[in-house]
Amino acid sequence: PHHGGLPYVTPTDNIGYQAANKAYTKTFGTQAIPQRSGGSIPIVALFEPELDSKSILMGFGLDSDAIHSPNEHYGIFNYLKGIETIPYFYEYYSELAK
Repeated sequence: PHHGGLPYVTPTDNIGYQAANKAYTKTFGTQAIPQRSGGSIPIVALFEPELDSKSILMGFGLDSDAIHSPNEHYGIFNYLKGIETIPYFYEYYSELAK
């Protein structure tokens, strides 16, 4: 409630979600587990009505990364896996969009 942004949930039957799931599976070698987690990116909920498009947020950090804290860190393994995963997302999204 501190910023007034609306919540957003990506439907799991959306091709963006399906493409992300396939990309994660390809890169990490195991099926991704869907989860709902919070964040404060208030603009995301506005993308759908304004752009007529669903959003997909792909994370590569861990809960233990302590994001936005004084001892925040981000492992190089996940950084490199993110670089590897994103091109697969675009590839699979293109295939599913046909």
